[in-house]
Amino acid sequence: MDQQLPGGYNFKLLRVDLSSGTTRTEPLDQAFCRRYIGGTGFIIHYLLTEVDPRIDALSPENKLIFAAGPLTGIALGGAARHAVGAKSPLTGGIAKSEAGEWWGAQLKRSGFDALIIEGRAEKPVYLWIHSGEVEIKDAAHLWGRRTKETQEAIRCEVGDENARIALIGPAAENLVSFACIMHGTHDAAGRGGLGAVMGSKNLKAVAVRGNTPPPIASRDGVRQVSTWLKENMDLVKSYHDLGTGGAMELFEQAGNLPAYNFREGRFPAVGGISPTRIRETIRVGMESCFACPVRCKKVVEVKEPYIVDRAYGGPEYETIGAFGSCCGIDDVRAVARANALCNAYSLDTISTGVTIAFAMECFEKGLLGKEDTGGIELRFGNDRAMLRVIELIVRREGIGELLAQGSARAAERIGGGGQKLAMQVKGLEIPMHEPRLSKELALGYMVNPHGADHMDNMMEL
Repeated sequence: MDQQLPGGYNFKLLRVDLSSGTTRTEPLDQAFCRRYIGGTGFIIHYLLTEVDPRIDALSPENKLIFAAGPLTGIALGGAARHAVGAKSPLTGGIAKSEAGEWWGAQLKRSGFDALIIEGRAEKPVYLWIHSGEVEIKDAAHLWGRRTKETQEAIRCEVGDENARIALIGPAAENLVSFACIMHGTHDAAGRGGLGAVMGSKNLKAVAVRGNTPPPIASRDGVRQVSTWLKENMDLVKSYHDLGTGGAMELFEQAGNLPAYNFREGRFPAVGGISPTRIRETIRVGMESCFACPVRCKKVVEVKEPYIVDRAYGGPEYETIGAFGSCCGIDDVRAVARANALCNAYSLDTISTGVTIAFAMECFEKGLLGKEDTGGIELRFGNDRAMLRVIELIVRREGIGELLAQGSARAAERIGGGGQKLAMQVKGLEIPMHEPRLSKELALGYMVNPHGADHMDNMMEL
């Protein structure tokens, strides 16, 4: 191995073959780390060099990759994220998503920079990675459980309440094309159907725990940056106070709040679903990702007319827009319930909300009828219909079987002009930002191999 970089890397990759039940570590040299940096760079390299683009995304030949960056695991605000990638069952291209939480930091502190999962287990399993050791454990008793129950059971089994767990729920087990990988119960690697890839491998969860921080080139330098961030919290005060979406009312005034399946960019009832409304009515706390002082992650609780368990966090901006304005719904309690269902079942809230909004417009235009929806009045503003359809998508029953494929494929099957109503780029549903208002964002969606991923594109208003 080349002389190691002074900090940021463990120079180790963990590879797990579920078909054979074997694991091995591989060295990462300095030149490789300098070239690909980590996170998405590592993922794209391995997918392009090791995965045949012609394979079925849900076949054992697909590879699911988790990769940290050089700052992941260092006690520095804003450096908690890691990336997850595979061939996408939703788009047929590369799926890349990111998550915060504490999982990436624990992977890094367990001695690894990345994890590649290959093959398919004969029966459900989960991985337990701790302080450089790896175990493949039986998960047959966990299959079919929601994320909260699964996390509680795994932490009990491994004897560590601080274990961090990337896991899937029933939607991913049922191979819904836009199922996500939850990290804990309210942080998601959401886009592109990565949960379905994990489900296709009979992999219920990856639990990690580490105690060795990655090497740091300059501890004084990290300390200085950390101190500066804490002293300048006013720069992110809106996130601390309201979480993501603090500018939602301003977005609405500018025409940048997708409403009614992107038919409009204005939603006058925005006050009923805004983060301010959430704070004033159902919010019970704010939480944080690893080492981050901002604490921007909402925690909500609702008793009626819907039950919302605080364990599933609270809706962030994209979720509020997807299940709120995009579906014409102005009841924040319904939005919170939709968010909790998606987190429990492991569904991407963006694709789920936009796909349901697409179905609502199809219903109102006569392309879908009650005979297609099982008698559900799937109209804009019908929050109970929206929540019912989420459950059907998870189980792939009735109209849920059609919508579980995503809006692009559903539109092809519906026909009759339905493709014009599917708000997607390259098969990936459009997030809650108006590309007709931001040409830079629209261009980014067009050239991004992942399609409509706002995390990879600049937006200027």
